[in-house]
Parts: sequence; structure tokens; C-alpha cells
Amino acid sequence: MIIGIPTEIKDGENRVAATPAGVYTLSREGHTVIVQSGAGAGSGISDAEYRAAGARLARRAADVYREAELIVKVKEPLEAEYDLLRTHHVLFTYLHMASSSELTRALLDIGLTGIAYETIQTPDGRLPLLMPMSEVAGKLAVQFGAWCLEKHQGGRGILLGGVPGVPPAEVVIIGCGSVGISAAKIAIGMGAHVTVVDINHDRLKYLDDVMHGNVTTLYSNPYNVARAAAWADLLIGAVLIPGARAPKVVTTEAVKAMKPGAVIVDVAVDQGGCVATIRPTSHSQPIYVKYGVVHYAVPNMPAAVPRTSTFALTNATLPYVSRLARLGVDRAVAEDPALALGLNVRGGQIVHPAVRASFRGRLGHE
Repeated sequence: MIIGIPTEIKDGENRVAATPAGVYTLSREGHTVIVQSGAGAGSGISDAEYRAAGARLARRAADVYREAELIVKVKEPLEAEYDLLRTHHVLFTYLHMASSSELTRALLDIGLTGIAYETIQTPDGRLPLLMPMSEVAGKLAVQFGAWCLEKHQGGRGILLGGVPGVPPAEVVIIGCGSVGISAAKIAIGMGAHVTVVDINHDRLKYLDDVMHGNVTTLYSNPYNVARAAAWADLLIGAVLIPGARAPKVVTTEAVKAMKPGAVIVDVAVDQGGCVATIRPTSHSQPIYVKYGVVHYAVPNMPAAVPRTSTFALTNATLPYVSRLARLGVDRAVAEDPALALGLNVRGGQIVHPAVRASFRGRLGHE
């Protein structure tokens, strides 16, 4: 199969969808890999490394899309890329379709096959291609939250870990999945007082056990969420329903009741966000202030550390890319139930139940 790796064009996106090691593996399996020149520059990977691994370099994105059958990306296509996509393409990337009617409509109109990293799910419930970036995003959420708490960014001017005689920051994490646990580890390591809120009692018990009582756990209900938000210096949104829009767990009223200069980092913004007042921002303009609260809502947070993120992501995606290229879509999804759950759109139809439910009555393709 001919596999195309274009340069990512989303604001601040420095990741790339394949490493030289991945190209080498796919080339050894007999596939042709076309990499757009400069695609790896943001992750510190040169064209020469790709060429040595067996890739063919293409100067323009249009050349990659014209020749390739399987397009492997990191982020969803932007409007400038829609005209490059064709019906015969298999697009394998993070899609997060539930948060974008425009993207969904475009992919349905093109009629391509879209397989989303974030909905590939193993029988035990794991999300193997979301997990590595969730871990990165969770750790970054605390790092960026600490930065936003600085007075120069509009924050309360609080040091996350405090100092002797001065209490640490109150960090509240809504959600106890990969993002939430990763965020809790970093926040505790920095000396903050951490509260984690979730609806899954088993997850809360697990976190309490592994953190040896160093985290406060709360069952998620509207009363507890509002109360936790009111005392938070930093609130991290980490709610996920695979394939679906994130529920608005933190209401506008709860945000209004937060401390002046408190910070919200909503990692769930790529699925629409779990905070009512959130809207997507970008790496070039990451924050805004609403109701006196600093909001950080960059959908592609892991792009801030592209070297780490690229290698972590492609370690996870490569086996699936290899399977799709070797077997083709039909046989690959038939033999792998986890990969089958990654199928979001095909032939002008939404085929993933959670994504379809998100758009019921909103698009003319149901």
C-alpha cells in the first residue's frame, strides 16, 4: 500500500504521524511511504533520517495526498486540507468529530473512510491510541495551569506547591481517567493539595490506593462539582466519553463562583469541553479570561512537547498502521474488534454509534 505522511498545519502543531523507525518497519513490509518534506522538523526529525529509513520525500502536501491510499496524520484535517482528500482515501488520525459539525460534514461529503485514533478501544475498555497523549496532556495540564496562575498571566499569583508557612494551591481534577491520574501525579509531586472528582467509584478507590491517601476523592454530582470548583485555584477538566461530546459537568454558575484569578485547563476541549464557559484556543493565543477566571483550552496540548509526543504516539499507532496497510480496511476491522471501533465515517455515513448520536438531527447524512 502507499502510505502518506503530510506535514501538520494546525496552529502550533509540531508533531508528525510517523518516526523514521516506523517508516523503516513499513518499508520493510513492502509498503511505499511518502513523507512531506519538513514534516518531522518540529519534532527534531530531518528529511535525511526519513530518506535513510526508506521514505520517499514529497515537496508538497498535494503530492502526498495525490499518490497515497492511506493518509496517516496526527490531527484532524483543517479546511485548507479538505480539497486534498478523496473518496478512495483511508484517513487515520485523531478526528474528534463530535466537537465539529464542519469537519464531520466535510468528511461525509467527500465519502472517505475515516478511522479515529481516539475511538479504538480494546475489549477491556482501554483506549490504546488515546492513552499516550492523554498522559502527556494530563502532565502538561498541571504545568500550564501553574503558568496561568502566575500574576502576569492574570492568575491569582499562587505557587502550586506553596512554601513553609504558606499553604499550597488547591487543584481540583474533574475526571479520573488517564488524563486525570497523570495530572494528579504531577500536581501531588509539585506539592499541591489535590482533589479528584469522578462518577466511577472503582476509579476513585484505585486512585486513593495508588496515591496512598495523598489525594482527596469526591463522587461526582452537581453539588460536589460546584463546591469543589469554588475552592479550586486550578481546575482541570478531564472528562471523556469515547467518540461523544464531553458533558458540561462544570456549569457557568460554578465558574462565576470561582475565585478571581483562578484557572481552568480543560483537556476535554478537543471533544467540546466539560466546562460550560470553554471555547478552543491555540498555542499562539492559549488563554482568555471570563468571569475573572483564566481559561486555557488548547485542543492539541501535546504539540507543546512534540519530540516526546511524536515518539509516544507513533509507538502506539504503528501496529495499527501496519495492519491496515497489510490487510486493507475490510479485513483489518473484521479481524480486530478494537480497530473496528475506530471506524467513524465511511461512504458518506457516520458509522460509530457515539459519534452518530452526537449529530442526530443536526446533519443531512443520517
